[in-house]
Order: sequence, then structure tokens, then C-alpha cells
Amino acid sequence: MKITYWSDFACPYCYIGNTRLKRAIEDLNLDVEFDIRAFELDQNAPKEVQSTTVERFAVKYGLSIEDAQKQVSQISSLGIEEGIDFKYESTLYTNTRDAHRLMKLAQENHPEAVERLATLLFDAYFVENLKLADHEVLSDIGLKAGLNEDEIVDVLKSDLYESQVQQDEDIALNGGVHAVPFYLFDNKYSIPGALSYDDFKSVLSQIVAESDVDDDKDADNCADGVCKI
Repeated sequence: MKITYWSDFACPYCYIGNTRLKRAIEDLNLDVEFDIRAFELDQNAPKEVQSTTVERFAVKYGLSIEDAQKQVSQISSLGIEEGIDFKYESTLYTNTRDAHRLMKLAQENHPEAVERLATLLFDAYFVENLKLADHEVLSDIGLKAGLNEDEIVDVLKSDLYESQVQQDEDIALNGGVHAVPFYLFDNKYSIPGALSYDDFKSVLSQIVAESDVDDDKDADNCADGVCKI
């Protein structure tokens, strides 16, 4: 099964959803190929921190600081339930374009490091509360993931993979995707948003069952002396 998904490393539901999805995949013992696509929540996000997460929530959704605090805390609790030391309230929101470009480097030259890099980037933001626009932070993460130091420097000091990141986002927007996470299973079944673990497991099981039916329906075979076309 191939799962293509659009996400941003500053998106809480992306990390939570991916964690639930991977747990469901493991429990169902499925063989899955992931294709990570870039989607910035804000392409114009600043390089430096300009407000707290609670303040941004209050402004964006027209909430009081108290109500925004409650919502942020509720989202953190969802991450904690998934075993993540989730600290959403103290995240340092900055531009994530360079983090996505680093992911493109991994996908092109170091596919074995892709999943580890994704986890490290999510952890850096939500667990360690680091700035994902900081090149020193990204360099350290890239090295921990197993990327080549010279390649990391080349990417962060240039606009390499800029077009690939933009292409991912254009494909999503042109396809009507305006929020993440967004999952596409085998290029046939789409799921917008982070489902619960049980719902992910149910969807995966249904897709596998339908795939088995399609394989049987499309195959030419003979059984019990009868051949079907």
C-alpha cells in the first residue's frame, strides 16, 4: 500500500495523526510505502518568533486568551495520549520552508533517513520547542537523521528544492486541499484530517479488503476445471 500525505512540521494534528496511523499500520502488519509531501500552514510565516502559540490561536480564531489556552491544552493532551511529550503551548512558530527543503534532500539522496528525519523535525518543534527556521537547528537534525553534512550546508545556503516544495503545495491546492494532514491511499482513497486510531485501523482494513476483491476480480484464472476471463 502506498500512502501519500501532505503535512507541515508545525501542524499538531499532522504529528498526532501520523502517530495514530503508523500504530494502526503496525498492528495490522501492513507493508506500506510513505510519500511525504510538503504543505506550509503559512508560506509567509516569519523567520523569527513574533508571538506565542496561545496568542496566535486567540487572534486567528477570535478567541479570548483563556479560551485559546484551553484549546491549545486540549490539543497537547491528544499528543500526550499518543505517547508524545507534547508541549504545544510553548512551541516557537516560525517559517518551515527550509525544513521541507531538507526533507526533499532526504527523499532524493537518503530515502532510508526520511522517516527518521520526519520524526526528528516533529519532535524538535513539539517536544523540544526549537525554531525550525534556525539553520543550526536544522543542520543538527539533518545530521542526527543520517544526512550528509556537506549536502545539508548546500541546501540551507541556497534555494535548492524550493521548486519541489512549491510543486507539492501547488498540487495540493489545485486538488482542493486547504488543510492538513491530508492522506491519499493508493491514489484512490482520500482522508482529510487526523482520524482516531480505531478509525484509521478500520479504513486500512477496508482498503485492504477492497484491494483483495479487485485483485480477484481483475485476474484471469482457472479453478475446479473452469476458467474465467
